[in-house]
This record gives sequence, C-alpha cells and structure tokens, in this order.
Amino acid sequence: MTDRPHPRPDWTFQLVDTLEKVFGDERPAPMRTDVPLSGFLGETLSVQLAYLPPATESLAALGSLHPRVHGPLADLVQVATVELVPCHLVAFDGHDEGYLRDAPGLYPDLLRPVPPGTAVSPAVGHWQSLWFDVEVSDPARAGRHDLHLSVTDGDGATLFEASVEVVIHPVELPALDIVNTHWLHADSLAEYYRVPVFSEEHWDLLDAYLGAAARMRVNSVLTPTWTPPLDTAVGGERTPVQLIRIVDDGGGHVFDFGLLGRWLGLCRKHGIATLEIAHLFTQWGATATPAIHVDTPTGTERRFGWDVPATDPRYRDLMAQLLPALRGYLAEHWDGGVLFHISDEPRAHMLADYRAARAVVEDLLTGATVVDALSDYEFASSGAVDTPIVATNHVQEFLDHGQSPWVYYCVSQHRDVANRFIGLPSLRNRVLGRQLFVAGAPGFLHWGFNFWAAQYSTRAIDPFTDTCAGGAFPAGDPFVVYPGPDGRPWPSIRYRVFAQAMDDHRALQLLRDLTDEATARALVDQAGTLGYATFSYDREHYLDSRRAVDAAILAELGARRHE
Repeated sequence: MTDRPHPRPDWTFQLVDTLEKVFGDERPAPMRTDVPLSGFLGETLSVQLAYLPPATESLAALGSLHPRVHGPLADLVQVATVELVPCHLVAFDGHDEGYLRDAPGLYPDLLRPVPPGTAVSPAVGHWQSLWFDVEVSDPARAGRHDLHLSVTDGDGATLFEASVEVVIHPVELPALDIVNTHWLHADSLAEYYRVPVFSEEHWDLLDAYLGAAARMRVNSVLTPTWTPPLDTAVGGERTPVQLIRIVDDGGGHVFDFGLLGRWLGLCRKHGIATLEIAHLFTQWGATATPAIHVDTPTGTERRFGWDVPATDPRYRDLMAQLLPALRGYLAEHWDGGVLFHISDEPRAHMLADYRAARAVVEDLLTGATVVDALSDYEFASSGAVDTPIVATNHVQEFLDHGQSPWVYYCVSQHRDVANRFIGLPSLRNRVLGRQLFVAGAPGFLHWGFNFWAAQYSTRAIDPFTDTCAGGAFPAGDPFVVYPGPDGRPWPSIRYRVFAQAMDDHRALQLLRDLTDEATARALVDQAGTLGYATFSYDREHYLDSRRAVDAAILAELGARRHE
C-alpha cells in the first residue's frame, strides 16, 4: 500500500488532531502546527501522535516505545494508546456517503491509559497512535506554554520529538445550560464486573461511571427507581436494579428510599442536576408494566412485568401509593430537576396505547415534567406528551411548526444527521454541540452510555470484542466507554469528542451572554445553513470556528476590563 512504503528503514511519526481517526492502513492527515492547542480552564485539550514502525518481519526487532512529556504542564498530561476494536456492523445498507468506511474490520476507538513510565508495544506493519490529554483547572497555570512530546526506544534513543504550543485562557466556561442525558445502565456494570447489585463494589462502580459521565458534560441521569423497561425482549427480564424497596405488609405498601438516597448523594457529588425516573411502562407502545419486585412475608416476588397489562388495576393501586411517596421524598431530599417517562419510542400506531397508559398515572403526575423519545408529531400536537424528545431525522416537522424540541439520535439516525458511530468521522460527533445551540434545543438524549449487552438484553457481551450489541446496531451505538479492569471506565475517541462538542456549546453560551445570540450563532452556523441534516465536512472548519468563538470571548472580556 502507498501508505506503508517498502523498504521502510525508519520510524514515521505524524502529529494529528483529535478529529482525525488513525487507521492501520492509511497515513493520517497532519494537524496544523501554525496555531496552538487552546481552550479554557477545565477543558480537556488533546492531540494525537501517529506512528508507523520500520518495515520488519520481527516484532522483537521493534522493541518498545517510551512516550515522554516535558514542560510546565507535563504533570497534567495523561497518555493513552488508541486501540483498534472489532466492528462487525459498521453501517446499514443504504447509508449516506459520509462514513469513513463501511466494511467490517478493526477501527480506532478505545483509549487505553498508559501510566507514567510505562512502555508501549508497537505492532508490525501498521499505523497506530498515542493520544495526549491535558486539562488545566488552576488559574495560576493558565497562559501560553510549550508541551514537549518525545518518544524514545528501549535503549533511550530519541525517535521523535516536537513541541506543541498550548494556550489556556484564564476563564472557566459556564455550566452547560441544556439537559444532556446519556443512559447509564447499572445492570451492565454488575454483570460485567460480576458483583452483586448494590453491593459496595457495585456502588464503587456507579460512583466511577457517574463521574465519567459528568466529565462528558452529562448533567442528567436515568435513575433506576425500578429496573428500567428498556431494550428488553418481550417476556424477557433484565438483571433487577431497583433502588426503591417495596414491601407489601398485607395492608398496603411500605417504601424504603434508602438506596435512592445514596444514589442522590452520588449525583450531587458529580454535579448531576436532573434525575430521570425510570419509565413507567414498557418500551415500544406502553402495553405492559415494568418489572417491579415486591417484598412479601414469604419472600421477594416479581409482581409486575410483561405479563401484567399497563391498565391492570393492581398497577394503578401501586402507583397511587408509590408516585406520591416518591415525589414527596424527592421534594424533601433533592433540589434539582426531575423528569418522568411514560414509554420509550412509541410509534404512530401506538398512540392509543400510549394514551391509555398515561391515563393510568396522569393525575399522579400533575405538575411534573413528562418527557419521552418519539418521532411522530401527533404525540406532541395532541398533547399526549408534554416534552417530546425527537429523533434528529424527524425533527424538521417540529421545526416547521415553530418548535425546537429536545432531540436524540441512536441506531436509526444513520443517514444525513450527526451521530457517533465508530465508522463515522469525528466531526459528525463534534457538530452536535453547535447544532443544539443554533437550533435552541433545550436538551439531548442518548440511550447508550454503557449498554454492554446484545439487543433486547438477551445476554451480556464483552465490549472489547463486540461493539455492535451482538450485530444489531452500528458499531459504537450501544456504548461510549469501556470497562477498565480496575473498575474505572476507559474512554473512547467518541467520548472525548462528544465532550468537545458540549464544550463548544458552553463557549457559545458564554459568547452569547457577553454579546448576543446572533453574534455567537454567526461564527458557527455556516452562513445560516447549519441544520441537523446540513453541516460541513471540513475538519478545519470546526477547529477554526471554535478558535474564532474563543477569540471573540477574549476580545469582549478584554474590552470590558478596559472600560
């Protein structure tokens, strides 16, 4: 191949920006070196170093690589290797032309941490890359710095060295002012790590993964008040992760909110501002009740589930006791937002069933905010759902009616719109932040923060070997973090880039607040053409326009200081 010439007696290195994905058989595009790596306090700034080893038929001949970082910010730098992961389903037939590739293969995604002083093992005959992150939170360390990167071999000989200019603006961006939720699956954590649900080990995992979600600017979390009835085969069950203990003492129900209180503590610890209560009815039509377990004098039993219709009077009786008690508990112990769900992704022909299910609990939700992911405009126009969360490939009808709703994307949004499948370029992940800002969307939802299961939750999967939920979804759709062996999540390229997208939104918020919305929009909306299905494929556009937003912020702050 032309990207791997032979003979090749020397190492080849190339600095690469974070919107480039480094494939094993293709030389990556170089990053611009005439502009610094820049951002605000608390932002994670990243750069890649791609490398191709000398041509050889012996892995032993390559030895080991030792990445090193020097300079005033060196102690804040974290290094990872960009690992190739297997992608069996990359894109559906009939996908658009915007994918990097569509064939099964090994794709760059996982960021495997490299502890300081640890050697990196190269591979024979193909490109790999190192990923460097730096985050500065201390205003005293803001300013312009050189970050000196080098790679030596096992004997200490320098194979590569370069300096990357890093500029940290001495300002912190405001908190994200939209709801950003990615569903954390507590059952996947217990299953993968093989720990009992709500054991101390499980709580440690929940703590770590909620923290990781917050670092991706997630500020709302799906709360398993009862096991969420999501992506579960009809008649099937997921591992129970019910935070509310329900006791039937023969005369009614008694509720224990102790575990929920501990969950609220973790949310507060990580700055989560909004709770999403688990869906009150099953997915795809709201025809049945969620799997709810009840303690009785003879033991714990699953009293509700697929076998109990949504309108069963027994469920109404339980909800008539549980929902007021839950809302009362949250009013006393939680000062953030609370969102309720009826059913996830109802289709047009399911409207009657959805209405019937909502009627079961409607009087119990008076004054509450009810949100649901859907695509059909009639659910909103008829008042069946208070706050629709609309698929990005169906949002135009809502926009045409003068509404700018919450949006979501998942497996079905595989043409023309933003998404974060592994086979897509990173810019289709990054663009979301500015799309949400320009559209004035109040929130974004994604279902798969860590869904490590086959479709319909029929079995657990190993995300290191299965990125497609058993072959059902385009690679990367089910999760954005990998399970590190120490109980800590390992990020992906897509995790890092999504955080960048949300930081773009935060920067636009700050510029809007300093000037006005039109000024902020003008720097990113592509002369008025930016939409959910219309966006630039020019990688430099995203980097240049973000720098322009930052420059406008700094200019405005500077002018105010001199008034």
